[in-house]
Amino acid sequence: MALFLLKRLATLIATLIGASLVVFMVLEILPGDAAQMMMGPDASPDAVRALATKLGLDRPAPERYLDWVAGLLTGRLGDSFAYSTPVADLILERLSVTVPLALLAMALTCLVALCAGVYAAMRHNRLGDVGLMGLTQVGIAIPNFWFAILLILLFSVQLQWFSAGGFEGWDEGFWRGLQALTLPAVSLSVVLSAILTRITRSAVLEVLGEDFVRTARAKGLSRRATVWKHVLRNAMIPVVTFMGLQFAELLAGTIVVENVFYLPGLGRLIFQAISNRDLIVVRNCVMLLAAMVVMVNFVVDVLYAVIDPRVKASGL
Repeated sequence: MALFLLKRLATLIATLIGASLVVFMVLEILPGDAAQMMMGPDASPDAVRALATKLGLDRPAPERYLDWVAGLLTGRLGDSFAYSTPVADLILERLSVTVPLALLAMALTCLVALCAGVYAAMRHNRLGDVGLMGLTQVGIAIPNFWFAILLILLFSVQLQWFSAGGFEGWDEGFWRGLQALTLPAVSLSVVLSAILTRITRSAVLEVLGEDFVRTARAKGLSRRATVWKHVLRNAMIPVVTFMGLQFAELLAGTIVVENVFYLPGLGRLIFQAISNRDLIVVRNCVMLLAAMVVMVNFVVDVLYAVIDPRVKASGL
């Protein structure tokens, strides 16, 4: 197990280094004057030169890269050009919305998809299976932002059960914050639930044909108990893979939904930073999202070894 973790940790570090190089090269090395972009085309040359000096753009690229990486490791991310606020404070403030939103959306996705996928597999080619697969096709085709607007019209405008948008902050109470994130989480989870339901169904159907399942049934174990106690765990590898990748996507892909619901999350911060040409915020936010994706994939690899001991024994 130790060798397995060391290999995965080495891959994690190498991937983070590669991601930092790509992010730095895209925003710093490519042709174009970053200071001019931030100041706008009408800025005076003196103001542009002053900003370039302040940002250290007059130094060699390798020196700037190492300084940026050192800042990432120590939490010194610089100050936002648009907000005149430390970038680290901005990111931490926005993460308090984005991370709970992603966790809530993933929890809803797992609850719905695992139950629906197992239900469809246990009723293979029957009415329940066919009906659920038809619903998942509709769910996959629904755009998140369009479904979010429908939720606002129904639950905010018509029924008035939830607010149409905004986030008052966790200081106003846990339930108030959870209520504000419920509709965005549902709109984010609808497509993921549809895809994960189909993946769960396929994985469970594949495992149901294994010899150990017939043996368990021959020993008198009920079909339901066999599925939930034995089949589901053996079918979890593709399911966990998808869940890990999609959770990373949730963290990185909340820009549209956060803008629909006016949530002050990380996705909305990136959108605003791009609009304001705040390249310092964009660079650090993109690197943070890349690091989150890599970390989630690392956790998924570790879960492989927990779920399937063959992965740990192979040392892959």
